[in-house]
Amino acid sequence: MHLLSQRCCRSASARDNGGVNGGKGGADAVTVSGVTGRGTAGANLLALRSHNTALVLDLLRGAGAAGISRLELAERTGLTPQAVSKITARLRRQGLAAEAGRRASTGGKPRTVLRLVPEAGHAVGVHVDRDELRVVVVDLNGTATGERRRPLDLGAGAESVVATVAHEVEGLVGEVLGGGEARVGVPQAGVARAAAWAGAADAEGSEVGGAQAGAVGAGVSQAGVREAGGVQTSAAQGGLPKAGESEAEVDRAGASQAGVTQDRGAEAGVAGAGGARSDAVQAGVTQTEAAQAEGTRPRLSGVPSLVGVGVALPGPLDHRSGVLHRVTGFPEWDGFPLRDALARRLGVPVVVDKDTNAAALGLAVAGEGRSFAYLHLGTGLGAGLVIGGSVHRGARTGAGEFGHQVIQLDGPLCGCGDRGCVEALCLAAVERGEAAEAARVLGAGAANLVGLLDIELVLLGGRTVAAAPEVFVAGVAEVLAARARREGAPGDVVPVRIAPGGERGVAEGAAQLLLAPMFGRGDG
Repeated sequence: MHLLSQRCCRSASARDNGGVNGGKGGADAVTVSGVTGRGTAGANLLALRSHNTALVLDLLRGAGAAGISRLELAERTGLTPQAVSKITARLRRQGLAAEAGRRASTGGKPRTVLRLVPEAGHAVGVHVDRDELRVVVVDLNGTATGERRRPLDLGAGAESVVATVAHEVEGLVGEVLGGGEARVGVPQAGVARAAAWAGAADAEGSEVGGAQAGAVGAGVSQAGVREAGGVQTSAAQGGLPKAGESEAEVDRAGASQAGVTQDRGAEAGVAGAGGARSDAVQAGVTQTEAAQAEGTRPRLSGVPSLVGVGVALPGPLDHRSGVLHRVTGFPEWDGFPLRDALARRLGVPVVVDKDTNAAALGLAVAGEGRSFAYLHLGTGLGAGLVIGGSVHRGARTGAGEFGHQVIQLDGPLCGCGDRGCVEALCLAAVERGEAAEAARVLGAGAANLVGLLDIELVLLGGRTVAAAPEVFVAGVAEVLAARARREGAPGDVVPVRIAPGGERGVAEGAAQLLLAPMFGRGDG
């Protein structure tokens, strides 16, 4: 996450910066999430406001139940106290923040400390494996509050798989959060807007490239999706601003004008402001219109705390569009628009990514480091890469196809059609009951990755690794240590360990595809 400097704050909106628009004003360069622009036409003001809100939300989450004072928030963000007061007041109105008590002050009255309200928002994480489905519901802290697991045949056909996923998601949400319009309430109705504000900053950032349907679609389109199902989440339910609107504009518009049309206008404004991909911003609206065209009432639209659903499955796939490519072993999925198909069934924003990327995002959010590789060996083999603190997806979101690097030219045939892939060799060794050999092969692939990217840490996960964790850690570590000795750096061996999170790691990471943008991460 990039902290705003005071210079950025001077160029930001007066609403969120206590009127500190002095100095050069519009002439100052504005930098947000890797994008630099001129602060003259207001192109980056929404992004700055969104980014500032995300900074505050992230610090509130990090403070835990003990909370953090407004003064501490100002000191750690570089924002003015006035700006922090405005942001926290808005978050409290939305039900996302609450008082956590008072703390003694060095002078004057005791300081009020604030905390995040974890139960104010939820996301669903779905791990679609080749033979199993796992669904979790997590709160804003990333804590799982419910879970379902069942067998699944990825080769059963798109219609069957989509129906099964939708059924399990709806069932779990009903168990954990309840469903239907009776749950609509004013405080929770602001969750989607908060996601939109955080997502708007991501839409501005070149790093995001792809927060795509996740960062922006996860929040900006939420109101439109719900209204398609007949459930209003507009200003009439609490005067909460939509993405790109000021609170004053909401007041002027009134409840009668706070419909889907305004949401679409706001979305268009966000896209125009930063030149973000229009498909990213419009993803949710497109999904909703498709549902309307089919006459399908969104199933989850009446659960106001639900931000959306993240789905993680084997690649390759296009994270931006949510369209699958030739999933290894299941070529019939090539070209299938999974994101849109599930969004039509569920009526909430959906983000699709590779299982390894989702797991890597979850690990990065949990603080596992800024440069690591997550190697997932289960029914297949892949890698999630975190470089510079962000998930690296590549120019076409296809990075991490680690299992299909060829290390034996005349090796066994792989499901991808090539021979001698790391995945094929690993799985063949496992099939023979030779876990140590599988670990050695995995280590050879990991050594290539370390040499190519100079990463700091290797994390292992997946059900095959979980069956013999010590064997795999020792085997991979031995290969990396031998490589370090050959390079004359025996004391600089890249550490190897089992990734935390266990079997739920991928599903919980999938939920972060929706939640991470709310807290300022551009790689959700």
